[in-house]
Amino acid sequence: MPLFEFFSVALLSLMAAISPGPAVLMSAKTGLTEGFRTGASLACGIGTGAVIWAMAALFGLAMVFEVAPALLTALKILGAGYLMWMAYGMWRHASEPMLMDTDIRPPRSAASAFRLGLFTQLANPKPAVMFSAIFIGAVDPGTPWPVFAALLAVVFLNEFGWNTFVARLFSLERTRRGYVSLKTLIDRCFGGMLALLGIKIAAS
Repeated sequence: MPLFEFFSVALLSLMAAISPGPAVLMSAKTGLTEGFRTGASLACGIGTGAVIWAMAALFGLAMVFEVAPALLTALKILGAGYLMWMAYGMWRHASEPMLMDTDIRPPRSAASAFRLGLFTQLANPKPAVMFSAIFIGAVDPGTPWPVFAALLAVVFLNEFGWNTFVARLFSLERTRRGYVSLKTLIDRCFGGMLALLGIKIAAS
């Protein structure tokens, strides 16, 4: 695989990570409400989910979706349902005051944040199709396994790095102070956007 093509794939993967979606939205929300460390654990789960979809793309899951479109439809509906459930939780608890005292309500554990990030990423099956579009023509079936491993590492680092950055940005004290004063409005905006993304995934 030529070096130019490798870096082209890496850049496209980064652009996909940066594009707004459920993962970025959840990173911002987690950074705001639970801090940077929890957000970083969430980002690790998001990166792992992206690697799973990238592996699926490399091994032909998109072709399976073409042969059995009902499978893609089912995955979309399940994923959309999961996102809608999270959106409902955000909306329902939006008016509750934010407890800043971690002794009263500590952030979720690293493992719990990782699972949330993983499930949020896996709730959207469209990355499998997107990664297939990125890899087609750039990754030859005879590509050595170290190159495959390097591509998957790039996918992880792009997703992890960007979502960690988002979590860090929203975990800053100045950002959090603004959030506390507008918590109900912001949480309902987050919930509404997540619900819309779920509907978009199911309908597209």
